[in-house]
Amino acid sequence: MLLALALAFSGLTFAADFDHSHIQWHELVQEHVVWVRGGVASEVDYASFKEDRSRLKTYLDDLSDVSESQYQGWSGDEKLAFLINAYNAFTVELILTEYPDLDSIKDLGGFLSSPWSKAFFSLRGAERTLDEVEHEMIRVEFQEPRIHMAVNCASVGCPALATTAYVPDQLDGQLTTAEHRFMADKTRNRYNSAEKTFEVSPIFNWYGEDWNAESGYPEGIRGFFMSHLERLSTGAVPQRFLVIGADIEFLDYDWALNDLSNSTDSN
Repeated sequence: MLLALALAFSGLTFAADFDHSHIQWHELVQEHVVWVRGGVASEVDYASFKEDRSRLKTYLDDLSDVSESQYQGWSGDEKLAFLINAYNAFTVELILTEYPDLDSIKDLGGFLSSPWSKAFFSLRGAERTLDEVEHEMIRVEFQEPRIHMAVNCASVGCPALATTAYVPDQLDGQLTTAEHRFMADKTRNRYNSAEKTFEVSPIFNWYGEDWNAESGYPEGIRGFFMSHLERLSTGAVPQRFLVIGADIEFLDYDWALNDLSNSTDSN
């Protein structure tokens, strides 16, 4: 019994010691991620990130050291911030395993597998895949569609990788900022007044069901688009009654690596 109590106390101590400011990840993205296109998208300096890989691995080890029991003792915002940062950090690590010899994250998959189904890291006490983190943890445990603007798949078509870590005491505001940036990116989301059509990212086709009544969107993705009409409009904002019956068209997704070396547009 004494041993059991000692182990339990030890686990609580480790849980309390976990740094929910995610300062290691924050410093890394501050140094190796830059905003582009006026701040609605970002690109990653994977070359310099690779030179700093030991620091990244230290952070990843800290994430992996968190047990399931420790995780379950946290608040909802602590859990969600942890999972978002973990997804983004392990995605960067996956890219660095082959960088610079790849043009897309999809190059890391095989004929019968995808990079998101590779079990290459440990989280919450077990070997995990990126798909597990996104679809079996984040989307199951939280009714929060804004996460689709926060998790980053290392691709040009993906919402921006933030230059700050997600942290519990700022999480709501950070998710709203990520949402606003993505919806203001006219290369990925816009309202075409001439065609009376919402031309939007296929993310809303893949995960549109997440914008539902339980998550605060009883009108689904159409209601969500209407709430961002000002950001989506390429000219004068149309009267809402003219947009209610607008068509929805899903644009092509750009799977090219979101690598700074491929771009001259930085901000």
